[in-house]
Order: sequence, then structure tokens, then C-alpha cells
Amino acid sequence: MIIKLKIMQTVGIIGGSGFIGSYITKKFLAEGYDVKVSVTDIRKSEKYQHLFNLKNSDKLNIRGLKLEDTESLKDFIKDCEIVVHSGTPFQLDVKDPKTELLDPTINGTNNFLDAVSEAPNIEKVVFIASVAAFNTNFPLPAGGKTTTDTFSETDEPFMSEESHPYAQAKFIAQRRVEKFIDENKNLNFEITTVSPVMVMGKSLSTREDSTSTGLQFLIKNKIAPDDFIQSLYDHDVPFAVVDVEDVATAVFNAATKKGLHGKDYLLSSQTYRVSDIHEMLNHREPREDAQVIYKNNLAKTDLKMDFKPVKATLATYS
Repeated sequence: MIIKLKIMQTVGIIGGSGFIGSYITKKFLAEGYDVKVSVTDIRKSEKYQHLFNLKNSDKLNIRGLKLEDTESLKDFIKDCEIVVHSGTPFQLDVKDPKTELLDPTINGTNNFLDAVSEAPNIEKVVFIASVAAFNTNFPLPAGGKTTTDTFSETDEPFMSEESHPYAQAKFIAQRRVEKFIDENKNLNFEITTVSPVMVMGKSLSTREDSTSTGLQFLIKNKIAPDDFIQSLYDHDVPFAVVDVEDVATAVFNAATKKGLHGKDYLLSSQTYRVSDIHEMLNHREPREDAQVIYKNNLAKTDLKMDFKPVKATLATYS
């Protein structure tokens, strides 16, 4: 049985001005919470100014924060009852994987876990992981599976050292979270993780540095800036997609319900081939029917999710 937590007053959202983070910020503000959002560089107001257009933005507080600064991190979360970690880098064009992805993601997760373990008021922590925490080959199938084989939270997580560094970083970071939970049996707060597949939809900002919206633009226009993107077109890869607003709803539900400690939820709607995603982004009908490859039953049951059809999600992108 899931029991509602008592009404929380303050939520801290690390990375709350990004593509997914902005929708999470919007959801908590709409529900009446005081919301603190961290940004890596407070001087770059163009990256978070859009948040002040949201409903209840008078309850919004923007703070500069880098996860490697442990003392600033502790100060940021000390008065929060809920903390959402959406602050790991998502980029596909990588020159130095260790510096750009592995270190920030893994070390940032370690610092964050150390900080929350000492925070006096926290009752719930939610990590935004990735489908890569289950399968680093995504959007290709995990080892031993085909493109039509389903994948759920009960499947053995799969990692390949040949996978993209972003996927490897997210996989390792989630194993670190699981180890922390296993080693700390008497925590005073719950940790819940959500792992979305490819997140798509309309951005709340006009930022041009979003990998998610950038990928939608590339697929819509069949542009291939690198071999990785070209391979998606060449093999017409099936892509599991989830709506960005649905991710925010799932995070909110995970943050405000009790009894979900240690769980990691796949967030997924439907799977279409890249060629059909291209068609729908251009407001045309897909040629094939949708599949549900990454199972979403657990999120539907525990988080009460009703995932939008992919066609409706892609219709919002212009």
C-alpha cells in the first residue's frame, strides 16, 4: 500500500532549468511547493529566465551550484524535504569522455549521496537516471535480445564498454546509488529512481544547448552530424519514447508517495522506428503500428502513470 507523505514545503531540484528539469520545476510550482533550482552558472540568466514565466514563480529560488562543491551542495539541500537530482550532463558529441561525462556524472553522484546522507530535513530523494542504467546499448537491444524482445525492471541490467560514454556513465552512477542503499539500511529518507527512455516533447525554453530537443530537430530534418546519428537512419532503429511532461509527473508522484524506497522505474510509452518518428515530427502518420518494448507496467501501478501516445508527444514539437 502506498501512503501519501505529509505536505512538503521545499523541494530542491538540481538541474531544474534543463529540458526535463524545467517540467519538473513547473510541476512542483503548480502544486504549491517552494522550489529551489540549481544552475551551474548563475550569470547565464538566459538558461533559466524562462522559469520565471511559470505559474507560482514567486515561490522560485535560483541558486548557483556545482556538484563538485560539496559544501555548497550541503547548503543548497539543508532546508529541503524533497531533493530531485536531474543534474547530470546529457551530450552525444564528446571529445573527452572522462572529463565531459564520466567524472561529472559519477563523482557528482558520489558527492550528492554524501551530502544527502547528512541533510537534516530530507524525507525523499528522487534520481533521474536513464534507460541506460538498464541497457547501455539503447536504442539498440541489450546483449542477447532482439529489437522485438521486451525489457522490464526485472531483466538483468546490461552494460557494454563499447556503448556511448553517456550510457556507461549513467549505468555506473545508478550502480553507485544501489550500493549506497544497500550499505545504508537505516536511512531516515527514501531514495527512488526513475529511468526514462528517449525523452521528447516541446521545450519550455528557447535554449539551444538541449541534446533532447536537438535530436528531435535532427530526426525531423534527417540531418546526420556524426556517424552515430547516421547509423540510426541507416538501420532504421526502433526508438522507445516518453513524453517530457510524463517524466515530470512520474518524478512528482515518486517524490510525494511513500513506500518506494530502492525502486527504479522505467518510464516509457511506445516504440517506433526512426523513420516513423521522422514522419510524426513532420505531422504525418507513421507507417507501422506502435510497440511497447520497454515495459511500463510498474510505473503505471506504483506511480499511477498514464503515458501519452508518442504521436501526441511529437505533435507538440514544431
